[in-house]
Amino acid sequence: MQSELNQEERRKNVKDVYMVKSTKDIQNKRILLVDDIFTTGYTADECARIMCEANAKSVGIFTIAKD
Repeated sequence: MQSELNQEERRKNVKDVYMVKSTKDIQNKRILLVDDIFTTGYTADECARIMCEANAKSVGIFTIAKD
């Protein structure tokens, strides 16, 4: 579980683990990511990075709670 890892372990744990299956589905679209809890932000940042690389027009992040 991500919440049990320290900051460095969290960063490494999410690096390059997400992918966009079909770039045409998000290309030039505005994306809103919803995250249940924001701790270090590494998961949201990594997801946003991948979507931006797939040519999303913009990526916003909405978080329910902050640790």
